[in-house]
Amino acid sequence: MLVLASTSQFRRDLLGRLSLQFQAVAPDADESPLPGEHPVATAERLSLAKARAVVGRYPDALIIGSDQVAYCGDARFGKPGTRENAIVQLQAMRGRSVIFHTGLCLLNAASGRVQLRGVPTEVRFRDLSDDEISRYLDNENALNCAGSARSEGLGISLLDYLRGDDPTALVGLPLIALCDMLRAEGVELP
Repeated sequence: MLVLASTSQFRRDLLGRLSLQFQAVAPDADESPLPGEHPVATAERLSLAKARAVVGRYPDALIIGSDQVAYCGDARFGKPGTRENAIVQLQAMRGRSVIFHTGLCLLNAASGRVQLRGVPTEVRFRDLSDDEISRYLDNENALNCAGSARSEGLGISLLDYLRGDDPTALVGLPLIALCDMLRAEGVELP
């Protein structure tokens, strides 16, 4: 059995690309960063915490946990929740490179084996005007996306470039790394 410990529609859609049967469940995990914790460590710790949060309900499953933290220097950019927060985030990111670090965990609940990886994506935002930011938010609901921009949608127009090993990592579930992990657990993929 394969379990995705996530309520994210984006992650469910990405996992669906692999044509594997899976169940998506909500993990009960505190997603707050620890004091002084680097964003990379936060993303990877939370991906493991999300997987571990559902082990009791699925003791024989392969459980996938994933978490993403966007950061630039000391600033972190989470899900904005409101248009006002999205405007502030996009203004702070304009003309800058932001790292979207996606933590990925595959936990074999039966054996206790944990595979944990981090997949970074560098995203360079154009020097956006306030009018461009406003038009973008008028046309795309990005309030539930880290960094207020959906690269798989209109958000791509906000960017100068993306750099990373796995384009699906930016959306929230690094499928290239996940395929390697699943194969290591004996799951047959093409």
